Amino acid sequence: MAFRRFAITGIVGAGSLVMIKEYYEKSRVKASWTTHHNTPEPSRKWDDNWDCRRPTPCKEVDSSGDKEVTVPTATRHLILIRHGQYNLKGKQDQDRYLTELGKEQANMTGKRLKELNYPITKIVYSTMTRAQETGKIISSHLPEDVPVENCSLIEEGAPIPPEPPVGHWRPEAQQFFQEGARIEAGFRKYFHRADPNQKEASYEVLVCHANVIRYFVCRALQLPPEAWLRMSLHNGSMTFITIRPNGRVGVRAIGECGYMDPAKLSTT
Repeated sequence: MAFRRFAITGIVGAGSLVMIKEYYEKSRVKASWTTHHNTPEPSRKWDDNWDCRRPTPCKEVDSSGDKEVTVPTATRHLILIRHGQYNLKGKQDQDRYLTELGKEQANMTGKRLKELNYPITKIVYSTMTRAQETGKIISSHLPEDVPVENCSLIEEGAPIPPEPPVGHWRPEAQQFFQEGARIEAGFRKYFHRADPNQKEASYEVLVCHANVIRYFVCRALQLPPEAWLRMSLHNGSMTFITIRPNGRVGVRAIGECGYMDPAKLSTT
């Protein structure tokens, strides 16, 4: 009888464990946007070596004989600014100069940067006319000692076929093949964690274009890059991205333009 009582108790105990397990499985919070509940794993994990600069701690000996580990410690801030409104009737780049409204937009953005008082490390202009003009207006509001660079990698172009596709904009396949590689090279040039020898936070301004900025945002957040055309950016707006020493990336603003007079907003 004792053995029988023990066996029954064991069976009941095992059954209780199964019921408890089933209860917790059913009560686990699921992602509201998906029906893929078979695994608790995220739909996509963060790649912490996305820039191929994840440090391998190594010890170095300085002149005093002390050992130190060379890993990044500084944060990089990237402020991406879309150019102001420009002459859409221009056939060549030199004819696609800023309109009067575009100059006002660039001026308002320059004033906003001055008010924010970030210690700007450098400002980079796309080599296209509208970005050059926008950048020069913005630079007039910054300290004179802020270095200025020009970069053709961040010129406007077709980064990657968007998903879903749109009917009003269909570049040839060769455009995506050529311009997409260039824009991706621009991303790899400017988006990475700080070098170990960088000791303080940096603030870099890139004056470029809507397609480029939207593609950069998707790539930086490790989102499907084909989603870039689902966003819209106002002329002269600012997008603020932060890259931490451990490679984590955060977006503090996308297309910020609340400092502008509503009557001065445009997206063309």
